[in-house]
Amino acid sequence: MGERVVSDMGVFEKWVLLVSALCTVCPLQVRSMSKEEKSKIRDQIVEMFDHAYGSYMKYAYPADELMPLSCRGRVRGLEPNRGDIDDSLGKFSLTLIDTLDTLVVLNKLEEFEAGVRRVVQEVRLDNDVVVSVFETNIRVLGGLLGAHVMADMLRKRAEGHMAWYRDELLHMARELGHRLLPAFNTTSGLPYPRVNLRHGVLSPLSRTGTESDTCTACAGTMILEFAALSRLSGESVFEEQARRALDVLWEKRQRGSDLVGTVINIHNGDWVRRDSGVGAGIDSYYEYLLKAYILLGDDVYLERFNTHYAAIMKYISQPPLLLSVHMHNPTVSVRSWMDSLLAFFPGLQVLRGDLKPAIETHEMLYQVTKQHKFLPEAFTTEFRVHWGQHPLRPEFAESTYFLYKATGDPHYLGVGRSIVEKLNTHARVPCGFAAVQDVRTGTHEDRMDSFFLAEMFKYLYLLFSEKSELPIDIDHYVFTTEAHLLPVSLSTALSPCRHNRTNGPPAVEDDLFTHSCPSAQTLFPNNPSFAKTIRDSYKYLTGAGAAPPSSPIRGIELPLHDNGMEPMEFLKSMGISLTPLSDGSVGVSSSGSPLEPSSSQNGVYRVKLIAEVTTEEEEEAVVPLAVQIISPPFLGRTVLTAGPAKFGMDLTKQEHGVKGSVVRSVPFSACSVLENAVELHGRVGVALRGDCMFAAKARRLQEAGVIGIIFIDHREGSSSEETPLFQMVGDGGGTEDITVPLLFLFRREGAILLDALDTHRNVDVLLLPRDRHLGREAGKAERPLGMNIKIRLADESDLMAEGLQGGPGKSTTIELLLETDEEERVPAPLGHCSPPEEAPAKQGPEETPSLLSSSDSDTQNPQGSQLGAKQQQVSSTDRPTDVPYHQPSSSSSSQVSDPDP
Repeated sequence: MGERVVSDMGVFEKWVLLVSALCTVCPLQVRSMSKEEKSKIRDQIVEMFDHAYGSYMKYAYPADELMPLSCRGRVRGLEPNRGDIDDSLGKFSLTLIDTLDTLVVLNKLEEFEAGVRRVVQEVRLDNDVVVSVFETNIRVLGGLLGAHVMADMLRKRAEGHMAWYRDELLHMARELGHRLLPAFNTTSGLPYPRVNLRHGVLSPLSRTGTESDTCTACAGTMILEFAALSRLSGESVFEEQARRALDVLWEKRQRGSDLVGTVINIHNGDWVRRDSGVGAGIDSYYEYLLKAYILLGDDVYLERFNTHYAAIMKYISQPPLLLSVHMHNPTVSVRSWMDSLLAFFPGLQVLRGDLKPAIETHEMLYQVTKQHKFLPEAFTTEFRVHWGQHPLRPEFAESTYFLYKATGDPHYLGVGRSIVEKLNTHARVPCGFAAVQDVRTGTHEDRMDSFFLAEMFKYLYLLFSEKSELPIDIDHYVFTTEAHLLPVSLSTALSPCRHNRTNGPPAVEDDLFTHSCPSAQTLFPNNPSFAKTIRDSYKYLTGAGAAPPSSPIRGIELPLHDNGMEPMEFLKSMGISLTPLSDGSVGVSSSGSPLEPSSSQNGVYRVKLIAEVTTEEEEEAVVPLAVQIISPPFLGRTVLTAGPAKFGMDLTKQEHGVKGSVVRSVPFSACSVLENAVELHGRVGVALRGDCMFAAKARRLQEAGVIGIIFIDHREGSSSEETPLFQMVGDGGGTEDITVPLLFLFRREGAILLDALDTHRNVDVLLLPRDRHLGREAGKAERPLGMNIKIRLADESDLMAEGLQGGPGKSTTIELLLETDEEERVPAPLGHCSPPEEAPAKQGPEETPSLLSSSDSDTQNPQGSQLGAKQQQVSSTDRPTDVPYHQPSSSSSSQVSDPDP
């Protein structure tokens, strides 16, 4: 099992050895979950699937997707446009087709047969609609092929299921394949990103064909479905076109780093976006290189994958992080955040046999889910939320399944159980499961994507199932990126297509796993706890669930705040700086004695108190902007809160803002050639978020001559009231060329502007900072000046020693006085804010005037003050003068932030 696979071994045998190796590692750890427990969770998963699939069939079919909050189907053209996300909808009952082979895995054979009948009898593929080539390939073509494989298998079993079936799904797949082929009609061989199912690409009726760019994954994730279609139908054209696109991407890689970019020009092959990672835009390109080798038997795919993989591990992998870099300068990370799509990568590393980094990255992702309930669509290297959406993506469950297959470690069953519980608790609604609009607030979005049924339930069910409990031998199939099942026997049962066998160059790095199966003794050398040892290094990575450390250093317990500030930032806002002690520097114990360097711990800090008044802000604030509709009938009464950008014109420095008429860009995404450039000239352009970077949209609109740009969110239901404002960022390169103002409206505010455009011919707006609309100085209205003030306890002799005879009005400190003699109190009206006029000229310990005093008697304090035998003296100044710091033996001090009222 650990020996090198000889070159003439059949690919089918290689795959069987691989999946067998993944299973034979299982006994290395004792299972902590009984069969009964696993069966109970599996039954729960089936019930959840029935709820989701039943809701789609009841409320949505034949629509493409279910809207679980509205309890109705999403039909393209009848619902508000969401931009590129709607390109997966083609009026072909997407969710049903995408779910068919999941029904077989869950042993719902009657429902599968009924679903196939519906698709064959009721679904049409010649609709006049523009769809994503990538999404239609992986979801619809892959769904049809996976369902055909299952139907053919059930028919051959002759057990009563699918006896009527005559390859109807394969015929539909072949028809769809021919409808996608026009997208490959480019000079480079890279496909257009979109195609009209009825009119193709170049027809005047197609309403597409003007795009110049596509993502790497979009062009490089065709080979499994297209090759399977070729080998099942006998038409080689599909596999040849997909192979040609892969060849172009390989030739266009950066030869110095062996990395590829994220977006490429489909006509000349130039890279448009040169950031390189393993997440959105590139992810499944790498996945399909490895799986194409398994499915098709061509070594060149494996050689290419190994070359890329060596580059990924050299430049992108920073265990447990996977950070994007510049393909031409890969030693520098281009961003400080990761997107959730990279969660598939540990599963791919399992297939490659590289388990240690897979375990590390998966554990990091698990810690993020423990902190935020779900994986946010993007999160920072400090594991904070960058983009808060969670559309019920299955990639984390996918990697959890593969790691359990490889290790047999019951830890991954626990991870799977947590996924099930969180879905039921935080995503389940009466009509299905709803995407999470923001993991910070838990608000829902009216969407349930088809991949939720196609992938999530398939991986979760398999995770808790034994092989003997499944209706198929799962090890005889390759999962596509949409989790559709294609038989590995395609590599041997059917001959390769013409020109699809090549001899590739030798691998850049030849290691133990380049051509070999995972070995239990290599992965876990006589140490069943090896996986746990790796995980334990990262289990408290985000701070979630960490046990209090045993330390002589006295800790500070911080309150949790609803404002989203992290504890470190909260301390900084109080004027407390933190110095880490993990570098061996000497800390201070609770007793004040110095600590030896060896006593220093990771996460332990020396606290330094700062007594100065601070006026600068620790972090850059997001200055809210406004879109004020000034044309009739609004006349300035409608003001929409907008977010700013980190580039473009700074509206806070424009005295009168920017005024102009609003024109919607065509296409609305502004990601391809603008059809109404003349109309946009001299106006304020409006574009929809998504499909390409903000900077790319801005450049295209600026070239058309707009004087300002308003971007509208494509996520349904989003609003500035429920989601924090953010600053739009560029594309990783320079943005100095963008000089027009850029504003971002959430969906609800954007709908008001779009409704105004639809109702009235001319709509004029004024773009300005929101606070200027309110008559305040921009950026300073809602963030008061912070003042760090010392509070200490002192007796009256201390006050005399500090020379307070001049009166409290000259003091720069706040004093809390504790009196012991009730007779010495000088009553004053409750709530008074200045010294009494009859204050004596000479002040001693017996005659200290009070600014605010009270009695513990109800007759002296009718309002029932509970200050008791304590008297407060408060005086302060707004001068930036250092507060004198005194610490008599009987007093203690701390520091607070006192905002201006």
